Amino acid sequence: MIKHIFTNSAGILVSRILGFLRDLLTASILGANVYSDIFFVAFKLPNLFRRIFAEGAFTQVFIPAYARSHHKIQFSSVILSQFIGFIVLLSLVVTLFAELITKAIAIGFDTTTVDLAAPLVAICFYYLPLIFIVTFLAALLQYKNHFATTAFSTALLNIALIIALLISQGEDQYTITFYLSWGVIAGGVLQVAVHLIAIKKLKIKFFTTNLKKRKRDIKQSKFYKQFYPAVFGSSAAHIAAFLDTWLASFLVSGSISYLYYANRVFQLPLALFAIATSVALFPTIAKAIKNNDQLKALLYLRKAFYILFALLSVATVIGVVFDDFIVWLLFERGAFEASDTANTALILSMYLLGLLPFGLAKVFSLWLYSHEKQGLAAKITMKSLIWNIVFSIILIFPFEAAGLALASSLSGFILLHLTLKEFGYNRFFNTIIKKPSKDHNDQI
Repeated sequence: MIKHIFTNSAGILVSRILGFLRDLLTASILGANVYSDIFFVAFKLPNLFRRIFAEGAFTQVFIPAYARSHHKIQFSSVILSQFIGFIVLLSLVVTLFAELITKAIAIGFDTTTVDLAAPLVAICFYYLPLIFIVTFLAALLQYKNHFATTAFSTALLNIALIIALLISQGEDQYTITFYLSWGVIAGGVLQVAVHLIAIKKLKIKFFTTNLKKRKRDIKQSKFYKQFYPAVFGSSAAHIAAFLDTWLASFLVSGSISYLYYANRVFQLPLALFAIATSVALFPTIAKAIKNNDQLKALLYLRKAFYILFALLSVATVIGVVFDDFIVWLLFERGAFEASDTANTALILSMYLLGLLPFGLAKVFSLWLYSHEKQGLAAKITMKSLIWNIVFSIILIFPFEAAGLALASSLSGFILLHLTLKEFGYNRFFNTIIKKPSKDHNDQI
């Protein structure tokens, strides 16, 4: 497990370093204004789906179902065909109704701003079918205990965007946003390419036109029954960030960008530690639960808890104490001014208060997913999102964008409490304080 966590963390670190370089260039060239806002809005929707797919729902449901399937090639063929068909159709709908979609995700934009953002929304959304293919192939690779390709391939998107920024430097700001949008598509194509190379190298067969067994196999897998609630159950932090963008569109120009830059910093320790751990841990937990070895699963959760608690706690303290310095170091240059640094730093501190609960909730939710309780996980997430909306409405008036970030963090504590409640507080304390023994090898 430690080796796989390290592999994922290393890949995420490389990607995030390049991501910060990308954000540094974006802040320097575009600053925090209407043009940066419209690009971030355009990229927000496909990026939301990417995080839900890549870091949650699809992989958590697909791997157990794929493992149980007696006709793996037929099973993967059907899933790939059905998802790609739906996502391509959805992308075409977004293209046809780009202005309406833009208005829906940034309702506070005026007509002129919507007109500027709509073409970018249409372009960026085609990243979604590409990244689904990446996620699908990544799940097959994870099943074979191959994590490196997926972990490091995320850097390709940042490289593509950096190149787009460098090529477009000197153009007017609106033109630069088009370069960035097409850079998103180029990054997706590159990610698909490297995954296909890894699949070919490992000789993994995943598609066939012989689908005689498909109906029975899909039904037996209960894939879709588990997938739909898993979409909600694995995406609390991302949906919360999306709600922040929607509400921030009502605030002063630049608020969306402040939230974006702060959330980018917040996502580094969350991805580097919590997501990397959950991705590496899930196959092991799922196999242990499938084999009725509760003890092994609890021992791995115990180890993951102590590692994450220490790392996320340190990251939170460092981030809050040095928030101004971190934002100044990363972003304050060119069009990004000192006032932008102050605003972003405050929001960053508010986000970081939720780092520990979001990270721990992500790991302990694996217990629910391994027991195929995606519906229960979805209910937990919906409750935390409802609280997030309530907190956001209350806090946006006195604290503006910082209030939205604080609301997100408070909902993280709600999410952790509800997750541990279902995991069982007695089981939690016995696992953490006492070392699990055969007496704990019970069913959930």
